[in-house]
Amino acid sequence: MVIANQYQYIQCQLNQGVGELILNRAEKHNAFDEVMINEMITAIEAFANDDECQQLILRANGKNFSAGADLNWMRKQAKMDFEQNLSDANELAKLMHVLDKFPKPTIALVNGAAFGGALGLICCCDIAIANSHASFCLSEVKLGLIPAVISPYVVRAMGNRQVRRYMLTAERFSAEVAVTHQVIHEINDDLDAAAQPFIDAFNGNSPQGMAWVKTLVSRLEDGVIDDKTLAYTSEQIARIRVSDEGQEGLNAFFEKRSPAWTNKQQNAKPDAQGAQ
Repeated sequence: MVIANQYQYIQCQLNQGVGELILNRAEKHNAFDEVMINEMITAIEAFANDDECQQLILRANGKNFSAGADLNWMRKQAKMDFEQNLSDANELAKLMHVLDKFPKPTIALVNGAAFGGALGLICCCDIAIANSHASFCLSEVKLGLIPAVISPYVVRAMGNRQVRRYMLTAERFSAEVAVTHQVIHEINDDLDAAAQPFIDAFNGNSPQGMAWVKTLVSRLEDGVIDDKTLAYTSEQIARIRVSDEGQEGLNAFFEKRSPAWTNKQQNAKPDAQGAQ
């Protein structure tokens, strides 16, 4: 169960199977520090282990999605030695990893500025939607740094060629450009309305099937198609066909009825713990 009121810098809520993780430092443009990172890791892991949560939305309160790293946190980092910096960076890497490997569909709803590490969060989500005022920037080189921890996810989304430009220039780019470079999927000033078709689609799909899709796609990221790839994909389809949920889906299709998981979604009740 996600404890909604235990956090300082984020809010969490769960309503009819839809979990929401909300960045809640509007006065700091949702810049994150070690506290916020730890809270996000804790919340994401709790949502992942909560059977009532079938999908996760990442969003932010205030004018901007996230300004990236908090200035006071950066001052602390400047005074840390190598081992302390390594430990600090490992926590950010863990945040990106648990979000990227979240076993249920994820949607990022991006309002306003999304700088630095915020792009990592967005690129870790399965679907990303931004409003027309959104802007993006990989600004690390302006500070003599590099976007190292988020780079695997940003490179995967944007491609190596485009990433070279935006990591080297540290220029801002618009929501329109972000669509062309696959950082976001679409632009809509009504983020909730834009998210609803995806929420509805996820609610109609097999939870196991979607989780296995995420694992499947992750395994195929290197693009190599060899004997191991063929063996793996053949094994996966065979395993899911004989699984309980696979059997239920096939039988429901042939019997012209809704599969059991759709009934569970329809009967889901709102969590009593809303955002605090």
